[in-house]
This record gives sequence, C-alpha cells and structure tokens, in this order.
Amino acid sequence: MKSSGSSWLKFGLFTVGLGQSFVFVIVPPLARELGLSEVQVSLVFAFSAIAWALTSAAWGRASDRYGRRNIAVLGLVGYSLSLVAMITPLFLVERNLLDVAFLFPLLVLGRLLNGLIGSASRPASFAYVADNSIAEKRTLKFARLESSFLLGTVAGPLLGGFLILITKETPFYVFSAMSLIASIGIFINLKNTSIHKKSDQPNVRASWKSSTIWPFLLIASIASLSQASLLQSIGFYVFDIFPTLDDLPIVVSMSFAVLSISTIVSQYLFTDAFPLNNYKLLIYGTILIIFSFFTMAYFQKISIYYLSLLINGLGGGMIRPAISSSLSLSQTPENQGSAAGYLGSVYPIGHILTPFVAMPIYASNPAYLYLFNSLLSIFIIIFIMVHPIFRNKS
Repeated sequence: MKSSGSSWLKFGLFTVGLGQSFVFVIVPPLARELGLSEVQVSLVFAFSAIAWALTSAAWGRASDRYGRRNIAVLGLVGYSLSLVAMITPLFLVERNLLDVAFLFPLLVLGRLLNGLIGSASRPASFAYVADNSIAEKRTLKFARLESSFLLGTVAGPLLGGFLILITKETPFYVFSAMSLIASIGIFINLKNTSIHKKSDQPNVRASWKSSTIWPFLLIASIASLSQASLLQSIGFYVFDIFPTLDDLPIVVSMSFAVLSISTIVSQYLFTDAFPLNNYKLLIYGTILIIFSFFTMAYFQKISIYYLSLLINGLGGGMIRPAISSSLSLSQTPENQGSAAGYLGSVYPIGHILTPFVAMPIYASNPAYLYLFNSLLSIFIIIFIMVHPIFRNKS
C-alpha cells in the first residue's frame, strides 16, 4: 500500500473523529438552550444512526463496483457538508436570523447527511486496506485506521475548545475544511481499487446471512449496545454517583479522555508492539470488558471508576480491530467492500437501542445497567469460544 495513500485515509478518519466527538459536546446543550427538548435532540442523532445502519452496507457494495477511493471521497464530502448543515441553523437561530420552528427539521436534515452519505467513508476505507494488505498485517492495518479515528475523538473537544473562543461555529467550519482537504488528498494519492482484483474462488455476492458474515455482525452489534450505553450514561453516572465532587463537567470530559486514550494505547500494544492473534484479542478483550463493568457496578468510587474505564478501553481496543480483521480474512477479495459495509451497518445499532433498552435499566439502578452489559459480554465470550469461525480466522 502506498504510504502517502494510507496516510491520507488515516487523516480522513481523524477528521471524522474530530467532528463526531465535538458534535456531541456542543450541539445538545446549545440546541436545548435555543428551545429544543432532550427528546428532540436525541431524535436528531437517532435518525442519523438509523440512516447510517441502512446505508453502510450499500456503500460497501458501491465501493466494490465503483472503487474504494471514489466512495471514500464521497463519504468525506458528505460528512463535511453535514457539519456545516448542522451548525448553520443553530447560529442563525441564536442570532435571530431564523425562526426556532425550523431548527429541529433542519438539524435532522443536517445530521441525516452524515448518516446517508458520511457513512460511505468507513467501509470504503477498510475495504481499501483489505485490498492492499497481506493477511498477517490485516489486524495491524485495521487497528491503525481505528486509532486514527479515536485520536480525532480525543482531539476534537480539545481543538474545538480552543477554536470556539473565536465563535461557536468556527470549530465546525475548520473541521469541515479539514475533511475536504483529506478528500482531495485521497483522490490524488489513492488508486481506485475495486473488485477487479479477482480471486481464484467463484464470485458469490455476499449476504449478511452468510455463515462467514453473520457471526461477526452478531458480536459487533452486541458489543455496540454495551459500548453505546456506556458512552451515553457516563454523564448521568458521574452526576448521580459523585454529586459532591467539584467540577463535574471536567470529570465527565476526563472520563471520555481516559476511555479513548486507553483504547488507542491498547490497539498499539496488542496489534503492533506485542501482537496477539484475532482469537486471543477477542477473548482477552471481552474478559477485560466484563471485569470493568462488574467493578463499575459494585465499587462506586471515583478512583475505581477511572480504573474501570481504563480497563474497558483496553478491552475495546482489542476487540474492534479483531472483529474487522477476522471478518475481512473470511471474505474473498470481491466481497471485502460488502463485508465492511455490513459491519458498518451494525455499529450504530447500539445508539439506536440505548434509549429504549439501556436507559430504562439505568433509570431503575445505574448498577443494573453495568451488570446487564457484563451479561452481554459473557454471552459474547461464550459465542466466540464455541463458534469455529473465530478460531479459523485468527
């Protein structure tokens, strides 16, 4: 793989991470301040997640047909436009240049651009890496792509917090411009690879029901629910369990930072410095996540809470690239885009289900949610151990 091409792909996912994290920091409180309810704000992101889930697989198949580079570029352009389309109505309403009645539908439309078009960049990027990497390096390459996105999620609130001193909309326009720069770099430096790279096996169109695909989608969707419920409950948990602490918003921000940074460190340690095969990554990573959720449920001290988040991040950093790599190694070259698209379509499931499944459990008792997540992870580890495909594609 050309180093310059892969670097531009990483930069593209980094810019996506910048905006994705900062959107969750600034849009909900600003929208509520301008008159939207919490339900309306959550619906803005829920509609986008549904759109992402419905279109990701189609974009993966499109990359098989029209080339990885073209679809990755299209996704970054769509993501860039969505950032501008989201912040513009907010600052127009804030300046009394737009009636607040238009705010909710315009935010939905703006965020839908990310779900409908921005969802194209991830499956195309991972399919490109699969096309241009040997099997032994697949997990490492995927982990580096994941780390680029995660670095963006860490840097987003930091860089955005500096840029917001200029105006509230400045970070969105800067991140949007960076994404456009990444799309130009990808278009210039990447070859437009596609399914024309043939294998010796018969070309059978991939289906999510295929025995080489659905097991990975199952564990990815379950892991998505436990991860999304953790992310969406962190703010509530800190304010509910540690109300006497000073500067609770900073505690929440530090929680996200610990989780993201430990995930990045984990991906470096266990896919690069001390590499493990995919089966061990899945098993060990899930064990760490089970342990982290148990400690969150039973030991409600701030020091143990941070330690639990660190352990959870270490586990998550092992699982996600292992799922992507194992799925990729189970496919022929012709089906890399389709498989990556199917995987991308299940990751939003957690954010779609969390308001209806996880939050009612949390409302009953915060500890119950983390015990529930532990049970989900126990099911994952049992399924991985008994299903032969995970050992075969290690």
